Amino acid sequence: MSDQPSQFDAIVIGSGVTGGWAAKELTEKGLRVLMLDRGRMVEHGKDYKGEHMPPWKVPFRGKPLRELYADEYAVQSTNYAFDETTRHFYNNDKDNPYATDPDEFTWYRADVVGGKSLLWGRQVYRWSDLDFEANKRDGHGIDWPIRYRDIEPWYSYVEKFIGVSGQSENLPHLPDSEFLPPMEMSVVEKHLKAGIERHFPERKMTIGRVAVLTQPHKGRAACHYCGPCQRGCSAGAYFSTQSSTLPAARRTGNLTLKSDCVVAGIDYDADTKRASGVRVIDANSKQRTTYTAQLIFLCASTVGSTQLLLNSRSASFPNGLANSSGVLGHYLMDHMIGSGGIGFVPGFEHKTTYGWRPNGIYIPRFRNLKGQDDDAGFVRGYGYQGSAFQASGFGMASQVPGFGAEFKHALRKPGPWGMYLSGFAECLPYEHNSIELDQGKPDRFGIPQVRFRFRFGDNEEHMRADISAQVEKMLTRAGAINVTSFGGKPVGGTAIHEMGTARMGSDPAESVLNRWNQSHDVPNLFVTDGSCMTSASCVNPSLTYMALTARAVDYAVKQFRQGLM
Repeated sequence: MSDQPSQFDAIVIGSGVTGGWAAKELTEKGLRVLMLDRGRMVEHGKDYKGEHMPPWKVPFRGKPLRELYADEYAVQSTNYAFDETTRHFYNNDKDNPYATDPDEFTWYRADVVGGKSLLWGRQVYRWSDLDFEANKRDGHGIDWPIRYRDIEPWYSYVEKFIGVSGQSENLPHLPDSEFLPPMEMSVVEKHLKAGIERHFPERKMTIGRVAVLTQPHKGRAACHYCGPCQRGCSAGAYFSTQSSTLPAARRTGNLTLKSDCVVAGIDYDADTKRASGVRVIDANSKQRTTYTAQLIFLCASTVGSTQLLLNSRSASFPNGLANSSGVLGHYLMDHMIGSGGIGFVPGFEHKTTYGWRPNGIYIPRFRNLKGQDDDAGFVRGYGYQGSAFQASGFGMASQVPGFGAEFKHALRKPGPWGMYLSGFAECLPYEHNSIELDQGKPDRFGIPQVRFRFRFGDNEEHMRADISAQVEKMLTRAGAINVTSFGGKPVGGTAIHEMGTARMGSDPAESVLNRWNQSHDVPNLFVTDGSCMTSASCVNPSLTYMALTARAVDYAVKQFRQGLM
């Protein structure tokens, strides 16, 4: 590391969806940029080891390696996308632990360049003023310093680059995007959509809005429905840092990318009142280096960025960099998932589908759209994600009648169709939900481990009950049979939509960042990942992160050009 240049115009910490966007925008505006990531390098295409691996080549036919997983991947192996075709993307929990019991908060994390942009579900939805005004309207949390009009052009800017497949619905509380052609619903989904909208006219069922291409776009190929996207997409059909923003940044010639770089802290110069450097540890050699720049964009994920700021202590900021307000680390949020329902839909046994559609359906929020519903019993709301599925005969063997050869032949036929709906509920910003550092438990780099303190409140519990009750009503009235609801104890982090902890706000006394994602305390520091969020909405947040990042870079570079950094 010591042989490399140490001075840049800007440093981007993290390479996920926001880090990739920060690097793209900064380099395209002519700045010399250093991107740092603690994970291993993953090159687009060639390092997607499990992408097209046939089932017979997956070790042990995809069964878990129980001893290995229990010893080294106790947390990560519980993630839906984790198996032997993706394990190389994930964090090793034994090498990189955190101090909290996973039953309180589950921290899923990648350990590669590109981060969770290689593993995410790619659902992308715009927020509306129903979301940006929520805190002010019902008094939970502080008011956002921006409104939809401030971010609307940046949503369009991002969508035109990443490519978003979806269907326009003209819903004021879920604004339409710049859409590529939508993916098609299955015949069963269309049937249930008609039934739900007939019996519940105020509710809409639409195809998911997803950052997966349905036609060639900006040098990337259209999706060919080949298989589990989390293994990697060499065609570039789904948006990731590797397929989209990183190539754009590299084309400028202004990017230096360093993998295996653990950022231990950000230095602060009390004389200039600016961040002066970034302290880095080589993950392999443990060699230490400091890089300097006039601009720093912190995009290391909600938890990673908060850990870094809390660990960047000085005489000026004894409780963490940019933390004069004392709110850094507090107001942690995640969507509450795990409640929903399943029903079976008769009459379609002769129908089947081919290919692997990387998308589902979406039922947008319908609760508390115009003030609080009289019968809701909670503030804010939730939406449903899900899809129709056709159970295989072998998967439904206990429900297939017969015996002997006739029974075996029956198992080869397509099984019954069902519909799965899962609620995504908004979590209120509670001060007690927080991230802190356990000074008594350093990791292998000497950095204090993260400790979470998190629990969902009564408002989320009331929503959880309503999610189950409403899904039963909708599926039953739409024609499904044998409808059952589900819902265990929700655990924070399982939606992988952690946000908050370095929130935006107008008042420096109660927020970390201003309306431009700029630190109130440290003007050359910008934080644009999920930690900046002031509330959670109930829709997937990644599109908003990307739009806020592009907007923040535009502002930061203008300030940089004027010599204000």
